[in-house]
Amino acid sequence: MEIKKLSNKIFYTLILILSISILTVVGIFNIQNYYEQKKSINNSLNVSMTKKDRKVIPPTKIDDASEPVDDVTHNTEDMRNRNIKFMDSVIYTILLDDNNNILEVINHSNNETSSEKISSIAKKILSNKNIKDRYIGNLYLSDYSYAYSKGDTLIILDNSKIKSSLLLSLEVSLFIFIILEILVIVLSRYLTIWIIKPVKESFSKQKQFIADASHELKTPLSVIVASSEAIDITNQNSKWLKNIEYEANRMNLLISKLLDLAKSERMEEIVLVNNNLSKAVELSLLTFEGRAFEKDIKLSYEIEDNINILMDEDSIKELVEILLDNAIKHSKKNGNIKVSLKKDSQVTLLVQNEGEPIPKGEEEKIFERFYRVDKSRNRKDNRYGLGLAIAKNIVLSHKGKIKASSLDGVTTFEVTLKNNK
Repeated sequence: MEIKKLSNKIFYTLILILSISILTVVGIFNIQNYYEQKKSINNSLNVSMTKKDRKVIPPTKIDDASEPVDDVTHNTEDMRNRNIKFMDSVIYTILLDDNNNILEVINHSNNETSSEKISSIAKKILSNKNIKDRYIGNLYLSDYSYAYSKGDTLIILDNSKIKSSLLLSLEVSLFIFIILEILVIVLSRYLTIWIIKPVKESFSKQKQFIADASHELKTPLSVIVASSEAIDITNQNSKWLKNIEYEANRMNLLISKLLDLAKSERMEEIVLVNNNLSKAVELSLLTFEGRAFEKDIKLSYEIEDNINILMDEDSIKELVEILLDNAIKHSKKNGNIKVSLKKDSQVTLLVQNEGEPIPKGEEEKIFERFYRVDKSRNRKDNRYGLGLAIAKNIVLSHKGKIKASSLDGVTTFEVTLKNNK
């Protein structure tokens, strides 16, 4: 389970780092493109304002009338024709009088936009009380930019082509990002496998070592226990033999727990078959009725019949036994233990007991290996903090979830398993 958690962390970390890198590159490209277009619009407005058609000022009268009257018309036409085309922009020049009334509309492009429509756009801009000398809005949204000189000229630049170009660039960038994200997920999966491989091998060797060492220790411990019992028959007053026997039994129990833990962590060895969960739970409950009676604890249960799931029967029985053993150990005298098994969208197993609550904030920690809430009592009770770790591994190997909580003096262990459809 720890390997799987580590693998997931590496996988999602790689995806996050690579995704941020790609997003940064795509973002920089679009931002740079945006500001280049904005700069281009600004330059076009500057050029058009510099070379704009101004109102014609009549030439100064000379006494000998050496300047012909026709030159006034000639100067006006010359000024209007000077910048009739703008290569990359669609620009309209609106000549204004001193009261900002429209005198004339000049279209510097070959499009078929009517003077009425251009005038309508100009009036809308001029009606704005907060009209600015220069306006370049959001190029993804604004249809027009403009430069304004009061009582003189309004230059309007059509943003349509630039807007379409930017949106197309954004769509292409998004498409490329999605393609690259798919590649990132595939690459991250392969990199995770490559990175985790030595860790997985090391962890596997560690589990194998625990299992092998436990098997090797079990035999000499069994001999020690048997020998101490045999000697004790002839020398009943030997407290030293009693100590040897007690400690050997404790070590034997610890090794058995380690073996169970190693077995529960080997998910690949568990074969899940369709079986009757209700029956398995009931059989486990029957073995604990006597223990509960001895402790003056009332054990009641409500088991829904014929709940079938994919499971390993021995592991499920061990899970129930661990939870019941834990409930009995932490129940108060004359307390109640309730067990329920129900099926709806999923299968839920509840084991509740009245007694010692789980300290707040330690609801997750109690499932860690060798974690013990009350360390002062664990040696006396031969508890090593492995039972609930084994229970969690069993639940996870069945693709389920387990959680614990304490409320109003009642501690609840809830196990949820997938329901067979």
